[in-house]
Amino acid sequence: MAAANLRPEEGPGGGPRRGLWRRFCRCCCGRAASARPWDAELREAPARSGPQAPRPGRTPVAHHTADFRAPVPVVRRGQPFALRLLLPRALHPDSDALCVELTLGPTPQVAKGTHVLIPLGERSATGWTAEEEGGGGRGGGRGPTGPALRLRVTAPPHAPIGRYRLAVRTRTEEGGEFAAPFEERNDVVVLFNPWCPDDDVYMEPTTDLNEYVLNETGLIFYGTEDQIVERSWNYGQFDTGVLEACLYILDRRGMPHSARGDPVMVSRVVSAMVNSLDDSGVLVGNWTGRYEGGTNPSAWAGSVEILRGYRRTGAPVRYGQCWVFAGVVTTVLRCLGLPTRTVTNYNSAHDTDVSLTTDIYLDESMKPMERLNTDSVWNFHVWNDCWMKRPDLPSGHDGWQVVDATPQETSSGLFCCGPCSVEAVKNGEVFLKYDTPFVFAEVNSDKVYWQRQPNGTFAVVHVEEGAIGRRISTLGPGAGARLDVTHLYKHPEGSPEERRAVSTATSHGSRGRRGAAPPSPSSPSSPPPAAGAVSLRVGVGRAVAGAALELWVRARNGAAEPRTLRLRLAVAAVAYTGAAAEAFRSERHRRGIPPGEEETFSLSIPYAEYAPHVREALQLTAGGSVEETGEAVAKELRVRLHAPELSLTLLAPAVVGKEAPIQAVFQNPLPEALTGAVLRMEGAGISCPKALRLGSVGAGQTMRLLQAVVPLRAGRRRLVAALESPQLGPLYGQLPLDVAEGGGGGALEATRRARDVTKRRETERGGKGRGLSDVTKGGELRREEGAWTR
Repeated sequence: MAAANLRPEEGPGGGPRRGLWRRFCRCCCGRAASARPWDAELREAPARSGPQAPRPGRTPVAHHTADFRAPVPVVRRGQPFALRLLLPRALHPDSDALCVELTLGPTPQVAKGTHVLIPLGERSATGWTAEEEGGGGRGGGRGPTGPALRLRVTAPPHAPIGRYRLAVRTRTEEGGEFAAPFEERNDVVVLFNPWCPDDDVYMEPTTDLNEYVLNETGLIFYGTEDQIVERSWNYGQFDTGVLEACLYILDRRGMPHSARGDPVMVSRVVSAMVNSLDDSGVLVGNWTGRYEGGTNPSAWAGSVEILRGYRRTGAPVRYGQCWVFAGVVTTVLRCLGLPTRTVTNYNSAHDTDVSLTTDIYLDESMKPMERLNTDSVWNFHVWNDCWMKRPDLPSGHDGWQVVDATPQETSSGLFCCGPCSVEAVKNGEVFLKYDTPFVFAEVNSDKVYWQRQPNGTFAVVHVEEGAIGRRISTLGPGAGARLDVTHLYKHPEGSPEERRAVSTATSHGSRGRRGAAPPSPSSPSSPPPAAGAVSLRVGVGRAVAGAALELWVRARNGAAEPRTLRLRLAVAAVAYTGAAAEAFRSERHRRGIPPGEEETFSLSIPYAEYAPHVREALQLTAGGSVEETGEAVAKELRVRLHAPELSLTLLAPAVVGKEAPIQAVFQNPLPEALTGAVLRMEGAGISCPKALRLGSVGAGQTMRLLQAVVPLRAGRRRLVAALESPQLGPLYGQLPLDVAEGGGGGALEATRRARDVTKRRETERGGKGRGLSDVTKGGELRREEGAWTR
């Protein structure tokens, strides 16, 4: 922090330069220096130094910004922060005047709230205030050059967020106007304030903000509806360089600084900028399965490396998928002060034609016709909820809003989605902005099965209600466990409220559903058949990567007469986006089912048969017809293969600024070797090694890796690790660390030590990150090249 020794600026003639009001003497104009208005256009040449930045300690703690590792103070709007000035003499309130000046952006304007002039003890045109603590210039004690003045400056709860330049002006009767310079060290960053009741992002209870704003590590859920899996993600919103990257995102988009006080617009810009389409944003999406020239989306351990890389190069980072986009959005919005959570929707529909149905086309033998299946059902899809008021919508739509940065469909010509009121989704108000029809279909559409008829037309043979939008999950506040929020997005299936919501939504969709049959591509009207008596259930027994996969289908005859069922079973790999490959196992069966009884169809698939698809989900499709009635039956099941966890262990106490040894252990469950595996680590307030490429890990082998991390901040920390290999799906692990204070020097010294450690690592590894690790197989311990160890 720098003291402010203010001096008069000299004009062209060498004397004090004065504004227009100084052309008149005081006896003529009758106004004291403290009473004259401040000229927004006058910007005098810099004096020797600027005002002291906000005091550390009290302000950061009160503003919940103490964890930020930023080069300048960080405060929240709607709440006072401390400013200390050093003056050449005491301030005389009767004859002296002082004005705090802040500017935001390259072309600040008073009318737009980006050029702020705050006369001491008064209110600016846009609601900023500056008040003296102690009174009479005596409240701040003395500095090395004279009296100190302590001020309390408050940004209004609607002020634009961003990095403000800060200076002061003074005016005296005997000396004219003095102007302190704008210096980078005196800048201050203003953020949204969810603890302020007058801010549009205010949330109650404020204890939930410990999760939705302050938590730096979270869980992201994935898998399938029946096999929910969690992985840790390092948000790291307070880490060095992250705040600068978040503000850079707004700048890169060219968002007007005057609009940055509106959380609706800020979240919409973030939604657009986190993907690279349209505007060269943060992440390049890739769903091809080929990730040359970038990082497999499954290999990321958190957002920090991604955001730092984007800020450093200005080029989109390769590659991301939905959970990566959502993890980065959570980091950005929490960093800016918006309460945000990462949300997973299972069986998430992608409706391409705003029909509010998910249509699946089958041929005469019940085989899917992929060329017509443009709609898809994702095993899971991850987006974000952020909390804010919605003054642009009718009352009742404040609260959680969906924001989705995964580029699926355009919104107003851009690849972005939201913010969309969750309450609007629940009630089918698809006419409200933004992108409510798309989000409604993701959680509340029907799966409609169409079968091609002998004459070439299509008929609805089955409607599966309630299959879309299942077990919508997020990390709950406090308990650290999965919280099911499905009830926030949709009313109970079949309830009167749900029927009203569907009726409201379909009246604004491209075609109706439920009450009226959806038209097929070839016939304008194809009424669905009446409910039949034969029903199907599908399930899975053992589903472990490397072992045989056990699947089953059970057909029950609920009629009073025997029924003969013709059934086709097919197993195919399916990406989490719902894109299915050709079936690698297909069977046909014909069985009679006595009245009231059940028949079971079993499939056992060895590893060798599904090995090429071990990284993807496997889909069992059962479809057929009843010979006696012509009734069609269909059912699908998606299965995720279980893989072992990545185990992390701390081998010595964790102390700020010192290396802490971490052992990572995992076992290869496959009957073949793993090659090309990469280990990544991230942790908020932890300096981690660069990505480590491992050697070969044989079939059934257990590998133990020794890595060193350097804690940068004391307290409870969490280390997140991800191990990715071409042969096996991603393995994840996390480790809580209780970090003790170091021997002094604080965060800056810890950062310096971490840099020294990084340089030493690179020297010891020869820049390649290789060394020794332990590999165990069948009880025999041997040494193998593949990972650095100390």
